Amino acid sequence: MTQSLVAVPPSNAKAASWMVGWLTLMLVLLVAGRELSRELDVFLIMELRSAIGLIMLSPLIVMNGGFASLKTARPLQYLGRNIVHYAAQYGWFLALTLIPLAQVVAIEFTMPIWTALLAVGFLGERLNAWKILAIVLGLVGVVIIVQPGAAPVSPGQLIMVLAAVGFGVSIVMMKSLTRTDSVVAIIFWMLVIQSLIGLLPAYHYWRWPSAQAWPWVIVIAFSGTYSHYCVTQAMRYADTTVVVPMDFLRVPLSAAVGWLIYSERLDAATIAGAALILTGNLLNLKRS
Repeated sequence: MTQSLVAVPPSNAKAASWMVGWLTLMLVLLVAGRELSRELDVFLIMELRSAIGLIMLSPLIVMNGGFASLKTARPLQYLGRNIVHYAAQYGWFLALTLIPLAQVVAIEFTMPIWTALLAVGFLGERLNAWKILAIVLGLVGVVIIVQPGAAPVSPGQLIMVLAAVGFGVSIVMMKSLTRTDSVVAIIFWMLVIQSLIGLLPAYHYWRWPSAQAWPWVIVIAFSGTYSHYCVTQAMRYADTTVVVPMDFLRVPLSAAVGWLIYSERLDAATIAGAALILTGNLLNLKRS
């Protein structure tokens, strides 16, 4: 029988503070992923990320009671969640090599539609008017930034749509796991299962990273591991339908990173979309 964790008092402020960590690390991961994919195959990048991430997680494992604290009564849910997440993550890394950063992240944010519907259906969460408004404003902001119809739909965009659906399923399953298992256990089993899933494809594409690539490998492993720690912590303090709209901020922030580092387009549409996304987040945090 599964035991529930001691519930923490709901706090949108604490959830938001953990989401700041998530956003920061995900922006770093965007740049590191694009730079490393110039040299290494995506399967190999993902395998190195998971394997090295396990080593980086070890201090938190020790601090939280050692390996005994990682036991779970829900192995099948872990397996299902991480198969879906691995596939979505592969699509995300692949899309980084095919379309601009702002498009990768913007298309990813069709995810709140699937997440909200699944959270209502499977977790019993409720959608109030403010949560719906935050999602709608966020999605409108994304559409303004991406400007669909301005160019033909590309394979990279289609890949990101499928990845977004996968991320939505993964987030709802993760939220369910936070009700019974610790944050460290959720991250540990994610890294273990995804390392095992990726062994064969990584072996097929194996090559040692160059000296110039190793710093990016370390950055990806750290950002990938601890970004998930941050978002899982955020899920403990607020409903999925509160946390997910905060992540809309990644769209304009990614557009800014693309402009600063890769000279990708940053125009009035991006600024207007960012304003709508920020407005939705502020309303959601204030009224939820």
